[in-house]
Amino acid sequence: MPQPKANYTAKDYWALPEGTRAELIDGELWNLASPSREHQEIVLALSAGLLSHITAHKGTCKVYPAPFAVNLFRDDTTFVEPDVSVVCDRNKLSERGCEGAPDLVIEVVSPSNPEMDYVSKLNLYREAGVREYWICDPLTERTLVYDFGSESVMALYAFTDAVPSKVLPDFSINFAQVVASM
Repeated sequence: MPQPKANYTAKDYWALPEGTRAELIDGELWNLASPSREHQEIVLALSAGLLSHITAHKGTCKVYPAPFAVNLFRDDTTFVEPDVSVVCDRNKLSERGCEGAPDLVIEVVSPSNPEMDYVSKLNLYREAGVREYWICDPLTERTLVYDFGSESVMALYAFTDAVPSKVLPDFSINFAQVVASM
């Protein structure tokens, strides 16, 4: 839920007490609830799988699980904390986090606010230039993958499918295996 006052700025965002998780979108601060255990296990498995793949292939991309601030448009107007960010252009990295759109963003849907991932963030990430966006939904056991790099192609995968990445060739992950290990 957003804070009641609108027109918050980056100054307000960075002045939040340490440990406060929030996102700044359209002048509104959105408080982020603590994620569930299942949510965190999925984020951990995804981050570990991505890191392992990048390391094994001697890649230069970096993997950041939340909390990790992303100054989405590089203009201090929109700060988000994707569940997993993959940044391949290291010039975008700063002490604050990522300055600009990550190459790959993964959100694990929270049952309390699915519209945020399916609508609001989908539009933000597309507009900002994220190349690939995954929406992992444990409730429906499906993953939507948006490839904004080509013609905004969308693919739907069941949790039993291997979900491939265009940003990281030869990488895929099977969510059924991730969930089974929990």
